[in-house]
Amino acid sequence: MDVLDFARYFAALLLVLGLIGAAGLATRKFGLPGFAKPADARRLRIVETHMLSPRQKLVIVRRDDVEHLLFIGQNGASVIESGIAPPPADAKP
Repeated sequence: MDVLDFARYFAALLLVLGLIGAAGLATRKFGLPGFAKPADARRLRIVETHMLSPRQKLVIVRRDDVEHLLFIGQNGASVIESGIAPPPADAKP
């Protein structure tokens, strides 16, 4: 095996990884019936996460313009606060 063979293998690997990435982006943008919805049709979104420890974190989840604060740990998830109104879109952090 010479350098030309390695270059072909590497180029083939890059081509396959590029095709997988393009398929993932297309699925995210256009959706896949029964599997994933398009980005603009989703109702659930993770707004922010904060790691408290390697196994515990706080998550703000938005559903239909209402936010919920969740604590996620080893034993499952707990709702800390529910029904939080999201900040206005023009407000800067």
